[in-house]
Amino acid sequence: MVDGLALQQRTFVDNEAFIASDDSMQSFYSQTAPAFMPGQQTTLRQQVRCSGIGLHCGQLVNLTLKPAQPNTGLRFMRTDLDEASAWIDGTWDSVSETTLCTTISNSAGAHVATIEHLMAALAAMGVDNVIIELDAPEPPAMDGSAEPFMFLIECAGVVSLPARRALLRILKPVRVTEGEKFAALIPDNGCSMDVAIDFESPVIGQQRIAVNLSGIRFKSELSRARTFGFAHEVAYLQSKGLARGGSLDNAVVIQDDAVINPGGLRYADEFVRHKALDAVGDLFIAGGPFWGRYVGNQAGHKLNNLLVRAVMDDPSAYEWTTANLTTLLAPKLAT
Repeated sequence: MVDGLALQQRTFVDNEAFIASDDSMQSFYSQTAPAFMPGQQTTLRQQVRCSGIGLHCGQLVNLTLKPAQPNTGLRFMRTDLDEASAWIDGTWDSVSETTLCTTISNSAGAHVATIEHLMAALAAMGVDNVIIELDAPEPPAMDGSAEPFMFLIECAGVVSLPARRALLRILKPVRVTEGEKFAALIPDNGCSMDVAIDFESPVIGQQRIAVNLSGIRFKSELSRARTFGFAHEVAYLQSKGLARGGSLDNAVVIQDDAVINPGGLRYADEFVRHKALDAVGDLFIAGGPFWGRYVGNQAGHKLNNLLVRAVMDDPSAYEWTTANLTTLLAPKLAT
């Protein structure tokens, strides 16, 4: 099983154990299908599993990622529930809660919380179809980033399927707001993000990152950014059933205007990078990669999902396209 605290990450692929170094992970990654780009649909070569503690539920979770057929999409199965109520679609219209994480539910009331880091890893690895089995109401927190989930996918392998990937092409600007906060998608020739945050804490303050997304750039610039929180909020959050599995091993914790994690930060601006990571995961459950530019100012899971819903509510704002890259980049002729 994968231990989110191990220096060398360990996983099981078809019951055979492997230990992978960062060098071997990078070599394998270069062979995987392209992310955030047109091409063939993909799935995992073989199943892979891990275990760890859920960030909010505090329970031990066993997670298995399994290959799936073309056009399956992202499907969750709660193996601790009756099969009739166990299946939950990883789609934008299944989102039922956005307090501190993204939660999806089905009509039977079954739910899975904190899916955004896993979704971001699947997006960055270019995985379109996967069955996600877990025996608790959220995936393992691992180290609070997307990197361990990318490692899992690297170990399983990614293969092409005989169907084209559909991209969500943004045709006109769409924006949702909440006071000074906003999230927007605008047309662009590619997949890119511009994310800004503003916190009163001097440890965070104002931060901004702009990135043209690719699998490699996500891996190097966003994947290791961890979720974060403030020590003085822990007791309150736990009283609300949140952060019960949180620790210095799976979150950046700020106390008295200082980061108290022994290793400090992984990036100088790790906080805004994690917000960008979250947005990648939140947008991926639109049904596929987006082709456009995401702009977020102090946005979170709530605004991200409201943005996807606003796009889907306006058929003139988007199209699903399986066009190749040359066609996508070709200038549109005036009519």
